[in-house]
Amino acid sequence: MKGGGGGGGGGAVSVTTGKRRWRSLVIGVLFLVILSMLVPLAFLLGLHNGFHSPNPNPNGYVPVHKTSFVSDLKIYDKYENSETFNHAENYRSTHINDLVKKLAPNISKNSKIAGTVADTGRGGVDENENCELKFGSYCLWRREHREEMKDTMVKKLKDQLFVARAYYPSIAKLPSQDKLTRALRQNIQEVERVLSESATDVDLPPGIEKKIQRMEAAITKAKSVPVDCSNVDKKFRQILDMTNDEANFHMKQSAFLYQLAVQTMPKSLHCLSMRLIVEYFKSPSVVIELSQADRFSDPSLHHYVIFSTNVLASSVVINSTVFCARESKNQVFHVLTDGQNYFAMKLWFFRNTFKEATVQVLNIEQLNLESHDKVILIQMFLPVEYRVSLLNVDGPSIHSKMQYISVFSHLHYLLPEIFQSLTKVVVLDDDVVVQKDLSALWDINMGGKVNGAVQSCSVSLGQLKSYLGENSYDKNSCAWMSGLNIVDLARWRELDLTKTYRRLVREVSMGEESKEAVALRGSLLTFQDLVYALDGVWALSGLGHDYGLNIEAIKKAAVLHYNGNMKPWLELGIPRYKKFWKKFLNQEDQLLSECNVHP
Repeated sequence: MKGGGGGGGGGAVSVTTGKRRWRSLVIGVLFLVILSMLVPLAFLLGLHNGFHSPNPNPNGYVPVHKTSFVSDLKIYDKYENSETFNHAENYRSTHINDLVKKLAPNISKNSKIAGTVADTGRGGVDENENCELKFGSYCLWRREHREEMKDTMVKKLKDQLFVARAYYPSIAKLPSQDKLTRALRQNIQEVERVLSESATDVDLPPGIEKKIQRMEAAITKAKSVPVDCSNVDKKFRQILDMTNDEANFHMKQSAFLYQLAVQTMPKSLHCLSMRLIVEYFKSPSVVIELSQADRFSDPSLHHYVIFSTNVLASSVVINSTVFCARESKNQVFHVLTDGQNYFAMKLWFFRNTFKEATVQVLNIEQLNLESHDKVILIQMFLPVEYRVSLLNVDGPSIHSKMQYISVFSHLHYLLPEIFQSLTKVVVLDDDVVVQKDLSALWDINMGGKVNGAVQSCSVSLGQLKSYLGENSYDKNSCAWMSGLNIVDLARWRELDLTKTYRRLVREVSMGEESKEAVALRGSLLTFQDLVYALDGVWALSGLGHDYGLNIEAIKKAAVLHYNGNMKPWLELGIPRYKKFWKKFLNQEDQLLSECNVHP
């Protein structure tokens, strides 16, 4: 009996063990099922938020992290905790700010004079304030190229979905509102399904107006029901914060991409430069300057100096100057460029003739100058442009205005060294167009002045004291502009202004100032009391940033200066001003068509 009893007890133990194993197996299967559902969900959430890789892009491009506004509600559910949401948005905003700082152009040296600008909001752009203070000239371009929205209905559906989801939790807690709860839930599901399949109004299914009306009716009824307002208020505040942060992020991202487009060479121009270099080395040696070497140093001729790394821009400057001149045989152009663009420039001006004018292309890296000047020649410095914001106080109101100033670069102060046999030159920026004969400039008696320039009296030196410091200078003097300058090199050498400029540069180079900021201070102070004010009709500035210039004033000006970000050879250029530049472009050249150059 004991033996039988022992056997029966062993059978019971085995049955119990088998049940435990079966339960463990079931639990394991359920765990795997749940895990298989969570992994795709986690992946989708990660994809939505963006997987930020700390490693740089192997292709050398800076990655730009974007946020999706299509999944607004999912973002809201994910960032239920406002601290987590703010941390993520702060990371993205900081990331974009860092990129903008790295690629900020020379022109973005903002100085808020005589006060500060008050913050007008958390996000977006206030059209009543000068948004150029915050986002640069991108705002000007954005206003000019504002496009009609193609997703108005989609955005309205999203707004309704926001409101319905805000009211739904509170309505669902009320037993007396079962019908309204079902109506809200059904409308939310229908709108979610429509938005998942539609990105623009064209993608919306037929009869969408009825769905919008049903949703609007359900929302109106939900608003009439007394509910716990704290929950709804919390939801709406989170939506508002999220929308403001998204708008601010996208504005910064757009401004960054705009600056990137401004500072990088268009693909067509890069193609042109590369093709010219290849053709130069494939062609027989281009030697055309030996027979004209004596003209390059003849002080009796009219010498024009252009600092440029842009083949098309420098070509337009020369072509427009020669075209408008009464006589071109006494014109000599000296184009100074760097080693990277030297051969392209050389071949281009060999292929294209400009009446009887002579063109000399110089490589700044091969100039035989004193040893202490070699440091400057390592890098090609073009004329420096600044965007300066000034605050005007007119009675009780305070408003800001934006002014653009362009001055000489470090290389300009080597002109007496480079052209030792010349006594007078006219310096032209590569973003100008000449519309009238400039020969009268050579007859001007500057009365001992060195730099003949058009002055911008809307900006005084006193307003630039944050740049210029407390040095002794006339605070009421007007700032002068580069673009069109007649320079008396003989008087320059007599006063040794290059030495003066280097002394001023050394005084501020010990700090953290950029080379561009140093150039502004050095240029304005070096020519203190040595600027001969040219009549304003000689040059008109602002065609690269100001949309409001008068067309009649443009036609009367002798020289048009496209100072600003919106250069005429870029797609971002102001369309109504481009025609004055394009008419001097030789569009019949075969390389232009092969490289698809159509500015």
